[in-house]
Amino acid sequence: MPDELTHLDERGQARMVNVGEKAVTHRVCIARGEVRMLPETLGRIVEGKVAKGDVLATARIAGIQAAKRTGEWIPLAHPMPLDSVEVTLEPAASGDALLIEARVEAHWKTGVEMEALVSVSAAGLTVYDMCKAVDREMVVGQIRLVAKRGGKSGGFVRSGEPQGLGIPG
Repeated sequence: MPDELTHLDERGQARMVNVGEKAVTHRVCIARGEVRMLPETLGRIVEGKVAKGDVLATARIAGIQAAKRTGEWIPLAHPMPLDSVEVTLEPAASGDALLIEARVEAHWKTGVEMEALVSVSAAGLTVYDMCKAVDREMVVGQIRLVAKRGGKSGGFVRSGEPQGLGIPG
């Protein structure tokens, strides 16, 4: 674990970290989350029978757009050029959830963890928004960093995660 919180100055006040002297490296992060819902709601999404339109396509675009705008959403995050953002949404085998994954890549001076997490969050909230008329008890949750590669701190893979869908090595 890191010994210090880099977003705090010597007086304990929040600050944006100076990355000016850091090396540009290839950064990859994967985040996941889910939207729990009634099986009937998931069926409507998969069959394309939601009145507001194509839930999966809209949520995917929302996740991509959100990743690109993370620096505007998260006060201490750096705006950065992203190389790619991939968002996947798949029905859970249990039949009562939509699983969301975002993979974000950049060649930059700071990691893309927040971009991946914001992407998953926006995709999940978009699913909720598009389906709330039929299922107000949906729950957006389990949003977490699954894996990262690149930068000074090196790699990370969360234990217990399914290894499919491109965990960086």
